[in-house]
Amino acid sequence: MSYSEATKIKKIKTRPKVVTLSSTQRITCPECNNNKEFLEVSDGVILTTRFVQNTDGSFSQEIDDSQVLGQVQFYCGDCGADLTQFHKRFLEMLF
Repeated sequence: MSYSEATKIKKIKTRPKVVTLSSTQRITCPECNNNKEFLEVSDGVILTTRFVQNTDGSFSQEIDDSQVLGQVQFYCGDCGADLTQFHKRFLEMLF
């Protein structure tokens, strides 16, 4: 799902299904069974990127840092379902 598609995600007004996961189980969307592509959408983000200018005038990226000031939500990359209930698990499994 591209960034432009991510900005069009509609919040589903249905009651979210509460799903518990074992420590080895993959996150799976309860709406469409996707278990491969997901989106993390953050509000109020400050992105800081440090660049160095090379002798030929081009630029190379040195450091990329971000600071999230707002709410973070987690969505299915296929159907756009709100999977924020799985966000903690996502963070635990992010390497």
